[in-house]
Amino acid sequence: MRQRDSLSDNSTPDAGVLTNTADDLLAFVTRHPQLVVLTGAGVSAPSGIPTYRNAEGIWMRNAPIQHRDFLTKPAARQRYWARSFAGWPAVLAAQPNSAHYALAQLESRGHIATLVTQNVDRLHQRAGHRVVVDLHGRLDQVICLDCGTTAPRADVQVQLRELNTHLVHSDRLFPDGDADVPDDLIDRVVVPDCPRCGGIVKPDVVFFGDSVERSLVSTINTAIEKADALLVIGSSLMVYSGFRFCRYAAERGIPIACINPGTTRADDLFQLKLSATCGPVLERLVQQLYQDLLKSPSPTANS
Repeated sequence: MRQRDSLSDNSTPDAGVLTNTADDLLAFVTRHPQLVVLTGAGVSAPSGIPTYRNAEGIWMRNAPIQHRDFLTKPAARQRYWARSFAGWPAVLAAQPNSAHYALAQLESRGHIATLVTQNVDRLHQRAGHRVVVDLHGRLDQVICLDCGTTAPRADVQVQLRELNTHLVHSDRLFPDGDADVPDDLIDRVVVPDCPRCGGIVKPDVVFFGDSVERSLVSTINTAIEKADALLVIGSSLMVYSGFRFCRYAAERGIPIACINPGTTRADDLFQLKLSATCGPVLERLVQQLYQDLLKSPSPTANS
């Protein structure tokens, strides 16, 4: 059996907070031209996908579905798929925003070696980013827990619609890609089975209480070791699966910068922090670096 590392949420933020400027960020990236970037929900918020927490890092919604409940309780699967059916169209309609496009430009110019995202919306890829590690999986795909078959999430939406004519879509989206559904509708939900083996179908994402594979963590750690610095964008880092990479970088003396408007779990580990929304900051960074790149070779031009 593969070793896995637990995804948990059992932290409180530290008090130390830095406040830097966009010019400080430019200097940081100039000094550290090869970055590993870690993104969170704040990057996708302008695309209409809500964040889990407020600026103080406090959870803003009901408890999300737990991995064990999904596996063992048919009622939990009914609840998940009813809410996912309601919210999926809004996730599908979401478009990359200026932060996604700015990061794709930074990658194309050689400043980002690897981008690790805690988001499951695939908006980085849709913006043209090439090297993306989906730390928590991808919502646009489902997997059978019995036979391992994968399929597009859109196929399940068709099945849900055919099996549950009483379900409706919703405009009130939550971070998991789901939406509120009345209990009396949930109780009547017929959950689709795997069309190949009849097994349990699950979104290909890491639920709370589930684990990120240790091999994936090791791959990201290796990328951090090879990078000049780690840049965190739009994440409170309250969940350990993301915070661990800041701790790993700090233990090895690798500089860490952050763009996030609120408190994070790693505030005492940063060399630089901009307390701001990421889109305008990243757009400005690209514009400033582009001017520099007109006068000097790309960081990877001679590699």
